[in-house]
Amino acid sequence: MKNISLMVNQLVFLVLADKVLVPPQQRMTCLYSLMFYNVIAYCVGYIKELVEKEDWTPYVTLTERSRIKHLAMSATKIVLEWTKAVTFAVTVTFMLLVFGLEQGLQNYKPSTMYTIITWGYYSATEKVFVDMFPGILNFLQLEALENLEALYAPVILRLLTISMSTLFTVILLPTATWRFLLVAIYLNIFLRTKELVKNSGAVLWAERQILNRYRKATPEEIEKFDDVCPVCLFTMIKARITPCHHLFHADCLRQCLKTSDKCPMCKRELKFD
Repeated sequence: MKNISLMVNQLVFLVLADKVLVPPQQRMTCLYSLMFYNVIAYCVGYIKELVEKEDWTPYVTLTERSRIKHLAMSATKIVLEWTKAVTFAVTVTFMLLVFGLEQGLQNYKPSTMYTIITWGYYSATEKVFVDMFPGILNFLQLEALENLEALYAPVILRLLTISMSTLFTVILLPTATWRFLLVAIYLNIFLRTKELVKNSGAVLWAERQILNRYRKATPEEIEKFDDVCPVCLFTMIKARITPCHHLFHADCLRQCLKTSDKCPMCKRELKFD
């Protein structure tokens, strides 16, 4: 059900983009685009699965430590893996033929802006790309996030998609039918905002409330007390300081507070007067 809801959101946004950025004779661009984006997502997901795969043995054993092979499960696994590989190869070949021969694509000529905007929305909502976003934030090492990239990522993506849908809806207010605009507002703005407030936004807000009890350490304090976090032993650029004057990464302190309300360093109970 969630996948269907996600695809409906993507389709509604692409229709919005069609009405704003595409000439009337090319209004089916959204369907072609969604199909191509889904194929790309499938290929990326399969490659990602291969890269992250740890167990390459084609057999399934009765238990983790057993060497006895389960014949039925092993046969199923082999067939499944071959099916995935053949499907991937056929999909890539089909896409290359379609783009190479340009069969059926006479009216599919999306502009660069249309492609960038619609692909941005699609990648901000599709699971395989959404799962990659926290890693991108981790790579950027943004100090303002205080190592809370996993919590900020879904909030940033949700705000981006809601803003894009809102912008296109406002642009279409004078020209589009009210029925379509109400559907777009309800599905892509209202429901997505409600989901943001109740789920990822609420989690981030709760965690920030916990961390805000501990003030941020100044650069001088970090340098004075050594710039290594006692929990993860990594260098600290930004840190939170406890009432007992110990410094930690914000995320490290947050994780420790989930299991105990005592300082991870001196085991003193963290009280605030």
